[in-house]
Amino acid sequence: MKRYAEVRFIGYVREAGEESKIEILNEFRDGLTGIEEFSHLIILYWMHMRDSEEERRTLLVYPRRHAVNVLKGVFACRSPSRPNPIGLCVVELVGVEGNMLTVRGLDAFENSPIIDIKPYLPHSDSIPDARVPEWTR
Repeated sequence: MKRYAEVRFIGYVREAGEESKIEILNEFRDGLTGIEEFSHLIILYWMHMRDSEEERRTLLVYPRRHAVNVLKGVFACRSPSRPNPIGLCVVELVGVEGNMLTVRGLDAFENSPIIDIKPYLPHSDSIPDARVPEWTR
């Protein structure tokens, strides 16, 4: 069984903040056709500032954003330290100009490589009655 795969970055975060700018590389620009029809997108990005052997070996963490002091596995929380530093964020699409997306709500840093973009589909991407542990509330 194959243990490695190649990930191609399709763009980069050029400005990070309340409104962020994502530049899509010209070779992937055609993939943006029709994206302006969506109000929200799912952005997958590479957490390049956590891409080290030490961070990739981290499997137990104390969740930072929660008032709990219990070790949890990285697959049970949103820690940026993980075997593959892939970030996921749902953003509001503010505008599209050529190969530049303006989005609101992106939690990536400037220069973070973009792995993929998917349209947010409320009927399949939202599960209102999903079960979560008490410590995440």
